[in-house]
Amino acid sequence: MRETVLTAYDGRTTGQRWDWVLSRLEVADIGKDEARLARRLLADAKLHGHKYAIDAILAVVARRQKGQVTVFTSDVDDLVRLVPGSIVVKKV
Repeated sequence: MRETVLTAYDGRTTGQRWDWVLSRLEVADIGKDEARLARRLLADAKLHGHKYAIDAILAVVARRQKGQVTVFTSDVDDLVRLVPGSIVVKKV
């Protein structure tokens, strides 16, 4: 999900600050198995296309986590359709 992390960069952040933020993240590697599961989640929710791709990958990563999981997103409506009710989705 390196590309997804990169979308958070807005041009105002210094290289030192960016490196500090990245040092505190766990970056999930996404492979074919995750892509297959993401496609199934989209199909089950009757969603498709680029608009929902990142949400589906985020849902796959959230489902892997142990314990109580909260996902922060700007698009609550779409993500809530892709995760089970046990995962809390909050708007940022």
